[in-house]
Amino acid sequence: MTPKRKKRLLLVLLIVAGVAGAVTLMMKALNENINLFYSPTQVVAGEAPKGHTFRLGGLVANGSLNRDQNEGLTVRFDVTDEADKVTVAYTGILPDLFREGQGIVALGQLGNDGVFVADEVLAKHDENYMPPEVAEALEKGHKEGKERMKQANEAKAAANAEASTRAAQ
Repeated sequence: MTPKRKKRLLLVLLIVAGVAGAVTLMMKALNENINLFYSPTQVVAGEAPKGHTFRLGGLVANGSLNRDQNEGLTVRFDVTDEADKVTVAYTGILPDLFREGQGIVALGQLGNDGVFVADEVLAKHDENYMPPEVAEALEKGHKEGKERMKQANEAKAAANAEASTRAAQ
């Protein structure tokens, strides 16, 4: 190999190594900044990562909004997808559109006690818009909730029928 070819080969190898290093750093940075979306059902099932930031979406459960009397900006509320619910703790100013029954997306981390500690709370901005992930999670939760109620009603009806059969004997 001539000295000229060695220089070219070294230059090409350095360029390839530099590009590979840049791509590796870029992928690592992008991977750390990805915030995945989870529904309350997924969080309750343990699918959400503890100690990592993620988005939680759903509806603010009616009657669940509690403001801390000692710290005026601290609030606790439940987020539901109609199947399960997760308690959220947030310190800060809530969006103007925030209210019970409202669709929200909260960004934060799940604590060891199962309470989602939010760093940011976003309320849906008009009555017609809902992020696709939230709409899908709510629809799935609604179906699961209806199925649970149906099973409970069937079990109750079977128990009542059995009790009336015993009473008739």
